[in-house]
Amino acid sequence: MKKNNRYKLILEQLSLKDESLKQDEPMVFEVENHDEIFQIIQKVEEKNLFKNKNEVKEFAVGLKLFSEVLLRNRKHPLFEDFSPEFGKFMKKLKSS
Repeated sequence: MKKNNRYKLILEQLSLKDESLKQDEPMVFEVENHDEIFQIIQKVEEKNLFKNKNEVKEFAVGLKLFSEVLLRNRKHPLFEDFSPEFGKFMKKLKSS
């Protein structure tokens, strides 16, 4: 049985305010997450946190990608002060 869900992300620049920074090829990478991200997006949409539906997806995907890295690296000094606050944030989000 698989421990994590796997996803492929494709990030492609559509337009830039500074065209000199143009990336010719999309960035493609795979990630693993213990949660099913599509279900998370749906749950966040049901909470009606944001009027803009695109922001819901942006928020949910960004949060899940970040939180998974934080969980895997919870003892890293970078996250020492932040981890307890992130836990409070997640509890607040889940209860809203």
